Amino acid sequence: MRSRVASDASQTRDRRLAAMTPAERIALARRLGDEGVAAYMTTHGVDRRTAIVRIKATHQMGRRPSRCTAADES
Repeated sequence: MRSRVASDASQTRDRRLAAMTPAERIALARRLGDEGVAAYMTTHGVDRRTAIVRIKATHQMGRRPSRCTAADES
């Protein structure tokens, strides 16, 4: 069950996102990604490259290895 407030907030966010142009959506996604990496860097006291490597490793945990991702690392 969801609360009325959560439902209203979700609908508002969806309407705002639907009103954006594709370029605005891409800019938003990039900004949010950069903010997430910056937050990780600050929290863990690491540089940008290390933060990105660790975040990617976290996303891969528990997944079956793929030949195409192994080729990217060589």
